[in-house]
Amino acid sequence: MKSRRLILGIVSALLLAHFALGVRVYFAEAHAADRDDAYPQLALFSRVLQLIKKDYVDGEGLSYKALVTAAVRGMLDSLDPHSEFLEPRRYDELKDDTEGEFGGLGVTISPQDGRVSIVDVVDDTPGAKAGLLPGDQLTHVEGESVAGWPVQDVVGRLRGKPGSEVRMTIYRPGTKETLEHKLIRAVIPVFTIRDLNGKRQFPMIEPGVGYVQVSQFGEKTSGELEAALEKMSAAGMKSLVMDLRDNPGGLLDSAVKICDKFAAKNQLVVSTEGRNGAQQAQFRATGRGRYRNMRVAILVNGGSASASEIVAGCLQDLKRARIFGEQTFGKGSVQSILPLQDGSALRLTTAKYYTPSHKVIHEHGITPDSVVPMSDEEEHDILLRRQPGALETLDAASRERVKKARDLPLDRAVDYLRGMQILAGQGGVRA
Repeated sequence: MKSRRLILGIVSALLLAHFALGVRVYFAEAHAADRDDAYPQLALFSRVLQLIKKDYVDGEGLSYKALVTAAVRGMLDSLDPHSEFLEPRRYDELKDDTEGEFGGLGVTISPQDGRVSIVDVVDDTPGAKAGLLPGDQLTHVEGESVAGWPVQDVVGRLRGKPGSEVRMTIYRPGTKETLEHKLIRAVIPVFTIRDLNGKRQFPMIEPGVGYVQVSQFGEKTSGELEAALEKMSAAGMKSLVMDLRDNPGGLLDSAVKICDKFAAKNQLVVSTEGRNGAQQAQFRATGRGRYRNMRVAILVNGGSASASEIVAGCLQDLKRARIFGEQTFGKGSVQSILPLQDGSALRLTTAKYYTPSHKVIHEHGITPDSVVPMSDEEEHDILLRRQPGALETLDAASRERVKKARDLPLDRAVDYLRGMQILAGQGGVRA
């Protein structure tokens, strides 16, 4: 009897052990199936790559490099609007823009109504010496039509080694002329700080009131702004209008340096938060800025993004500036540039920005203290009026309309600064 009970106990134990083992194996297999394992997916990617190369009907000219590049580009595009794959040429152009100089002609181009138009010409560059004007339409490069080309492809054809020649054809709508130019490329400085007239002379726009337009935040922006502030301070500047309208952003470090000029020591400028410790950071003012007591008004609109929003949000939170204009774009995410071994790079979103009061910028933007809306036509006319030579490209009626266009946000900002100067006993009253 005892032996029989013993045998039953052993069998039961074995059955329970087998059941437990089966449950363990089942859950292990299920976990493996659910686990986000890279290797099976890489095997799938490799298999798809081979099938396309082997069987795609128009695949004779396809290379593995082209297929992988397209796949990587699509991978980055699927994440968010700001992450992207930078092929070597595009990465080089990005470095040129942020580092402050490149080999080219000194013109800024933009797509407008299906055409490639010149929107700005830098003084004392090959483009300026050739007589190119804002409003000119670029039609051909080296005899080849640029109709339908992406702007980056046109930029790539215009830029090149300093000293090399490029031939271009432009159409000037104001005079209905078609002009051919042969230009010699030169090292072009990228200026990011300009005055109200689009130049670098920085006159007072009102007794005691200075003005700067910041077009983007690059490596040299802080130094450019310092030089402009010194010049205007010597002319009696007591307060400043900083125009960040249509500024798409740029380098975080540059934005922090701009805020540092106006903030007290150890004040928080901006913080970043991401998935790992390297992306958790706080940036504080050094207290070495010379303009910590200067009253500032900042102009923004829907085209003000990223680093522009950092500056506006910081100085607004710290009560160092009053913001005028329209709600900003709301691009408050950090893009890290990650170079790759073949000369390309990833621009990858790795964190988000927060203002000193911990307001999130991303998808919210900065709300002005004084909302001053403008129509698209008014904004276009104001932008056109600031560009050197742009008025000459217009017909008489358009020229008069642009001359008379009122810049309401700027007017409101100047009124505010003038009033504060009067209250502070600093004078500067308009005659």
